[in-house]
Amino acid sequence: MLGALVATEYTMKKLLCGMALALLAQAVAAMTPDERVLAAREAFRLGDRAKLARQLETVRGHELEPYVEYWLLRLRLEEAAPGEVGDFMIRYGGSYVAEKLRSDWLKVLGKRGQWEIFDRIYPRAVQPDQELSCYALQSRLQAGDRSALDEGRPLWLRQLDLPDSCTPVMERLIADGRLKANDVWQRLRLLLENKRPGAAKRVAEYLPEGQRPGGKAIDLAADKPHKYLDKLPRNFADSRAGRELALVAVARLARQDPREAAERWHKIKGRFSSSERAYVHGQLGWQAALRHLPEAVTWYEEAGDASLSEEQLAWKARAGLRALDWRLVHDTIEAMPREQAAQPVWVYWLGRAHAALGRQEEAYRLYASISGQPNFYSNLADDELGRPIAVPPPVDLTREEIQAAEANPGIRRTLALFRLGMRIEGVREWNWTLRELDDRALLAAAEVANQAHIFDRAISAADRTMAQHNYALRYPAPFLDRVAPKARQLNLDHAWVYGLMRQESRFVMDARSSAGASGLMQLMPKTAAWVARKLGLKDFHPARVNDMDVNVTLGTGYLKMVLEDLDNHLVLASAAYNAGPARARKWRDTKPLEGAIYVETIPFNETRDYVKKVMSNAVYYAALFEGRPQSLKSRLGIVAPRGGDQTHDEELP
Repeated sequence: MLGALVATEYTMKKLLCGMALALLAQAVAAMTPDERVLAAREAFRLGDRAKLARQLETVRGHELEPYVEYWLLRLRLEEAAPGEVGDFMIRYGGSYVAEKLRSDWLKVLGKRGQWEIFDRIYPRAVQPDQELSCYALQSRLQAGDRSALDEGRPLWLRQLDLPDSCTPVMERLIADGRLKANDVWQRLRLLLENKRPGAAKRVAEYLPEGQRPGGKAIDLAADKPHKYLDKLPRNFADSRAGRELALVAVARLARQDPREAAERWHKIKGRFSSSERAYVHGQLGWQAALRHLPEAVTWYEEAGDASLSEEQLAWKARAGLRALDWRLVHDTIEAMPREQAAQPVWVYWLGRAHAALGRQEEAYRLYASISGQPNFYSNLADDELGRPIAVPPPVDLTREEIQAAEANPGIRRTLALFRLGMRIEGVREWNWTLRELDDRALLAAAEVANQAHIFDRAISAADRTMAQHNYALRYPAPFLDRVAPKARQLNLDHAWVYGLMRQESRFVMDARSSAGASGLMQLMPKTAAWVARKLGLKDFHPARVNDMDVNVTLGTGYLKMVLEDLDNHLVLASAAYNAGPARARKWRDTKPLEGAIYVETIPFNETRDYVKKVMSNAVYYAALFEGRPQSLKSRLGIVAPRGGDQTHDEELP
C-alpha cells in the first residue's frame, strides 16, 4: 500500500513537472524574437548560463544572435578552450562582438601569463586599451625585449590612473634604475595634486626607505592642507619628504584659495630650492588663471622656466588672453609641446597673437591652415580671413548606396539594438561599424539612421565625412513644426535653440544625463518645476518633463528667462544653460571682453566645450534656415563687464 502511494506521488510530481515545462515552452514560444533576446540579456546579467543557453537556441537567425552567443561565451570565458574562442572570432570576424571577445580573451591570457597565445592574438586587436597595452609590454619584457621599458616609461608621468597590468612594468623600470627617486616624487606630486592619496601611498613604497613619508601625513597634506601647513615643524625642510608634502599642501590649498595659498607660501618659500619655488608658482598661476585673478600673470612669470603641464600652459595662454597680453599668448603657445600647439585652438590664438603683434601674413597662414571645417576655431579663422560660413550643397546618394547601408550587418545590428532599448550597445556597434566607411557610405548610413529617427547616430555618421557632406544630416532639425513656433513666440533665435538642442540631447527624446537632466532640452527636475511654476503650468508633474511639447515649452521658456537675465547675450545664456546663470555672470571681466575670449576662458572644461559647440552649431543652423552665409564672430559679439552691485530679485536655477 505504501509503495503504491509513493508511486502515485512520484507520478503526480512527474506530471506536474511535465505540465510546468510545457507551460514554460508555451511561454517561450509566445515570446517575440526581440523578447527572447532581452530574456537572454537578463540571463547574462544574472549569470544564468543554463537559461542563456536555452535562449540562444530560440534566437537563431536574429540580427543579435552574435550578441547572445557572445554573452554565453563571456560567462564561461575563464574555462573556454582557445579553439572555441577562435571559432567565434572567425565566424563573426570584423564585427564589434568579435573584437570585444578578442579583448576579453586577451585580458584572461594576460592575467594567466600565457604569453605565447597572447602574442599570436594581440597583433589583431584593433583598439587595445591601456590594460591590454601593458600586458603586451609585459609579454615583450618576458621575452627579453628591453625596448618595452622605453615605451612604458612615459606612462609613469602621463597616465594618472594606471591599470594593474601596468604595475609589473613600472616595477621593472624601477628595478632597472630607469625611474629614480625624483621620478617617484614627481608622480607622487601628480597623484596628490589630483587627490589620489591611496595611489600616492602605493607609489611612496618605491622611494628609498629614508625618504618615505607616512601615510597619515600624505592624507593630511592632500585632504586638509590648512591643517597640515599649520602643523609644519620647524625642521620640516631638512628632509625631502617634509619639503615635498609641504609643496603638495600648498598646491592643494591653491585649488581652494590661491591667494591664501600664496600668503602662506611666502612665509616658508625661503626654505625651498629655486626649482621647488618655480613649481609652486606654476601651481599658483594655474589656479589663479582658472579664477580669472589678475595675479595669475605675475605668478606664472615667477614660475620662470618651470616645467609646466599641458593644462598649466593652456591656462597661462588663457591668462594672457584675459589680460590682452598678446606677447604672453604668443610666447606661451610657442613653448607648448608640438602636439598641443598643433591643436586648432592654439593655432587660432597664435594667429591672433601674430596679428596683434603686427605679423599679419603669418597670422593669415595660420588661419588658412585650420579654415573651412565645421568647428568653432575653423569658423573663427574663416571670419578672420573674410570668408563667410556657408553650407555646401548636399551629396546625392543613389538608391543602391542606401540599400547597401540597409543591408550592412553592423547597421542592422545597431537598428535592432536601438529597437530593443539597448542604446549603449547600439552606440558602440554603430561606432565600430562606421570606422572604415568612406564619405558616401557614411552619408548612406546617416540617411538610414535618420529615416529610423535615430538622429544622434545620423549626426555621428554625417559628422565624420571629410570631403563629401550633407549638412541637413549633420545638423538635422526634427520637430521643426513644433519647436520653431515656440521660439518665435518668445522671440528666440531658433537656429540657436536648435544649436543648443543638438548639443544637449542630439534629439534623443528620452535622453537622461548622469546628473538627472531629461528630454530634448535636458532639463534638471528642479529647473523644470521652477520654470513650470513661473509659466503657470498648473497640471505639471515631474513625469511630464519627457513629453516633447512640455520639454520644449519649459526649455525655451527657461532660455528666454536666462537670456533676459544676461543682457540678451547668446554666449552668456549658453554658458548659463550648462553651468548656471550665477557662474555665467561671475566669468565676465571688469572690462568689455571679446566673446571668443570669454568662451576660451570659461574655467569648466565641459562648459567651455559646450558653449563652443552650441555657438558653432547655431551658425550652421542659421545658414540652413536662412539660406545665406553666416559669421560666428558677429554672433559671439562683446561681453559687457560685470556689475559689482548687480542684484537679482529671484536667482535663476
